Amino acid sequence: NEGTIRQNIITADLVDCMIALPPQLFFNTQIPACIWILAQDKSGKDGKRARRHEVLFIDAREYGTMISRAQRKLQAEDINAIADTYHSWRNKNGNYKDEAGFCKSVKHEEIAAHKYVLTPGLYVGLAECEGDGMPFAAKMQQLTADLAENFTKSHTLEQEIKKNMRGLGFDL
Repeated sequence: NEGTIRQNIITADLVDCMIALPPQLFFNTQIPACIWILAQDKSGKDGKRARRHEVLFIDAREYGTMISRAQRKLQAEDINAIADTYHSWRNKNGNYKDEAGFCKSVKHEEIAAHKYVLTPGLYVGLAECEGDGMPFAAKMQQLTADLAENFTKSHTLEQEIKKNMRGLGFDL
């Protein structure tokens, strides 16, 4: 089955990189595609960095620009960002760094722990969100107070609307 095939190609150390592409790149399907980059020799003898038992996952599903209601296009800067990430990971002194929500270099043990699922989003996680610096408890207290104020305003507006409707001869 498919799981056994994925396990065998990971165990054989053939997968170098998985790149998840955004949806709507192709006319014949709306679903996102995935590029598999395979390498028979990841030993570093080719002048590249030794990357045995590692796979680079890139999640580029948010990349590209809609050029019509049904078609998305990867711009040159999108393609360069993806290619530069792969090359910096593969090359010696490439200054590669994992980037939450975009790319992560993963050892085979982690892939095995996920039952050899090769979906980039599973490994790269979510992009970090900038916070407003407010501690969670204080933020929740402020949001709760704002919500209570909005409920009060809503009730006042509801009463005013009912009064106006009665003035027009309609009873709610």
